[in-house]
Amino acid sequence: MSATTTQIRAGYAFVERNLNLIKRYWSWELVWLVYSTAESLSVSYIGLGMERIGGAQNVDARFLVLYLLIGTLVWRYLSTIFYWMINLITIERWEGTIEYTLMAPVRRLTHMLGQTFFAVTYSLLFTSVILLITALLFDINMNEANLWGGAVMLLAGSFSFIGIGIMASVMPLLFPERGEQMAHVLIAVVLLISGVYYPVEVLPGLLQKLAVISPATYVLNGTRHALLEGMPTRELWPYVWPTLLMGVVLIPLGMWIFKQAEQYAKRTGRLHRNG
Repeated sequence: MSATTTQIRAGYAFVERNLNLIKRYWSWELVWLVYSTAESLSVSYIGLGMERIGGAQNVDARFLVLYLLIGTLVWRYLSTIFYWMINLITIERWEGTIEYTLMAPVRRLTHMLGQTFFAVTYSLLFTSVILLITALLFDINMNEANLWGGAVMLLAGSFSFIGIGIMASVMPLLFPERGEQMAHVLIAVVLLISGVYYPVEVLPGLLQKLAVISPATYVLNGTRHALLEGMPTRELWPYVWPTLLMGVVLIPLGMWIFKQAEQYAKRTGRLHRNG
């Protein structure tokens, strides 16, 4: 068996491990799906409620619904990738296998590729289910939307969030008790500055400057142009290339940071099973 085949099989082992976890805890996955769908619907209904809240008769409620819905679904997709990359460590602690996994003769790149493949695939399926449910309830007409362009934006944004997730997974590695909560702070800041539910122009000046370095800002803007205006895919390049560039920088940087943190954790005995 060639070395490449061995690494592919090793990477798939992590995909299979995650699939088995979903099967084992399927009830929790169902709860999370219901919660995520309810959250998306709640945010979207804000658009329908604007006329009643503010008395604004000229508000295009349907446009607001789509604006909020797209923001919610894009964020759900990106944040799901982020959390599954954090699970690179947290799942190992839950299962009590962190010592065995990080000490095993498996390349860390192989480990992360398996986790990445699963994270992107799972996020696409999870978000598609929520989109289908919300589209049926709101009777959304997407005839003029550039669905392919929206998909391109999501996939382009995946790379940068994979890099962010790898870096954030260092926190539960180094801080078993509160590391995961520290990672939540990071994703909350990205949520604040990226314009998920509002244009970034309404933010204070400092936060607007921070929005420029958030990959989610470009993914959200590009996806909204594609789905709300039907912008052709080739015209989405100004939104695609910044996210790809960030991914090119963040993934290797995340790998390097994780390697340093892993070596430190091994030296200091932080690979204990229980947080």
